[in-house]
Amino acid sequence: DYLAKGHPDTFRYRREPVAYALGESEFKLLELVPKPEASLQIGDRVYIGKDMDLREKVQHVKRRISYSDLTSSAQSELPYVILELVRQQEERFVKFYNEAQAISTRYHMLELLPGLGKKTMWAIIEERKKSPFQTFEDLEERVSSLHKP
Repeated sequence: DYLAKGHPDTFRYRREPVAYALGESEFKLLELVPKPEASLQIGDRVYIGKDMDLREKVQHVKRRISYSDLTSSAQSELPYVILELVRQQEERFVKFYNEAQAISTRYHMLELLPGLGKKTMWAIIEERKKSPFQTFEDLEERVSSLHKP
């Protein structure tokens, strides 16, 4: 979300434009201060790394925020942005299904995923023994109890 006039909860003299962002690698929620001449849209990718010459739209990262700090429009847009990021990095997430291991003698990394129990976990393990999963579609076809991985 992009608030050109700043967050309404802050004092008027302290307001500055604010944009909310989601980190691509670790999915951290961030509050950014855009450059004065920059125009941001929902879904834009911006560089926030250390090299200031590459920062075309962002002046600085203000702080890391929690989900409750987001505006209601940013909260409603977040699932779509996450879904798009997962689709772009599908290889990385399929790799997790292929390489997940046991945490202890009674607990497996796959069991940490919501809606995935022991039976589905064992089905995934048996299928990946045959051959590694290539895509989410491949995973969904081969493990019948798994829907929308």
